[in-house]
Amino acid sequence: MIESPCILVCSIDSKTGYCFGCGRTREEIGSWMAMEPARRRAVMADLPARLETVERKPRRETRRSRLARLREENGG
Repeated sequence: MIESPCILVCSIDSKTGYCFGCGRTREEIGSWMAMEPARRRAVMADLPARLETVERKPRRETRRSRLARLREENGG
């Protein structure tokens, strides 16, 4: 069995490119099964630091939070 950091929260942070759930990039997620075990271990060692850099957001944006974000982005 291949170890995976996936926690089924599959959404990519647009700023960092890391998954909110596991911290991997799209490329790493897509090639995970084909990766050499040493490469997977190296990626997994980096994940805690990566997860510190993603913005924590709810998985689904509510209408209220979306409107507030849009107001903020548009200067008030």
